[in-house]
Amino acid sequence: MRAKNDMSGNRTLVAAATICLAMFLLGFFDNFVALIARDLGLWQFHLMRAIMAVGLLVLLSMAGQARLRPIRRWAVMVRGGFAAIAMLIYFGCLAFLPIGQVAAGLFTAPIWVLLIGALFFGHPVGVTRIGAAVVGFAGVLIVLDPFVNGLDPVAFVPVAAGFFYAIGGIATRQWCEGESALSMLLYFFLALGLFGLIGSVVMLVWAHEVPIGAEGFIMRGMVWPTPMGWGLTVMQAVGSLVAVGLIFKGYQMGDAAQVAIYEYLLLPFAAGWSFVLFGDPIPASAVLGMALIIVSGAIISLRSRTV
Repeated sequence: MRAKNDMSGNRTLVAAATICLAMFLLGFFDNFVALIARDLGLWQFHLMRAIMAVGLLVLLSMAGQARLRPIRRWAVMVRGGFAAIAMLIYFGCLAFLPIGQVAAGLFTAPIWVLLIGALFFGHPVGVTRIGAAVVGFAGVLIVLDPFVNGLDPVAFVPVAAGFFYAIGGIATRQWCEGESALSMLLYFFLALGLFGLIGSVVMLVWAHEVPIGAEGFIMRGMVWPTPMGWGLTVMQAVGSLVAVGLIFKGYQMGDAAQVAIYEYLLLPFAAGWSFVLFGDPIPASAVLGMALIIVSGAIISLRSRTV
């Protein structure tokens, strides 16, 4: 019995370390989106990234290293669509807002899962998780700081990414049981590629003035990438696949509720890399807000496991 418990504990530690590494990598790679935004458009970036990622997944499948055929195609398509919308908002915000703020908005997802589960699925909530949700929302407000220059609605946009990310998570639990992680990843990138193609065509045929630099990220149509644009996009695509693969591996080795807690390390890692790479300061208030978000998410995850 003791050997079995030790083995289980070791797997939990390895799973935690795997997720930590994934968050470390994502925090690094996502910081370069602001540089990509100077040359490419949001839609073309996602189209190029999706083509690269899908190509790599197909090669893995041909080599017998991945099962890409889903059990319920409609389920993984719907799940992938919601997750893709979340990432469109997330990456779109990276061109205009500090990565710590954007990540904080994305990590409102547990709060949204709690609210949606209670309102539409009748899931019990409890005082502890309600309190955790309030603490988490307070942390989000501290990090986003939407009132620093009066009411700034743009600061709340990353919260929408958290909302759609939560719906994608709920769809995974409700409809995608037994689906292979790589098949869900494939359809996620296919959805991103489709949105990217549609957006690129719309921006190309719509006669409008595009701001120069990162300010034109959302409105820019198809352009020929600069060498730096090519390089950073390839790096982002490969890096994201590796990081997401590590996340899936971590969830396979450990308890989902425990493993999910370590995803919140993206907040300090993203902010830390932003400081190291670009010298962006990390205000003490942002550190406090991130800590509240992490505590809130940990409580909600652990309490959800026991209900």
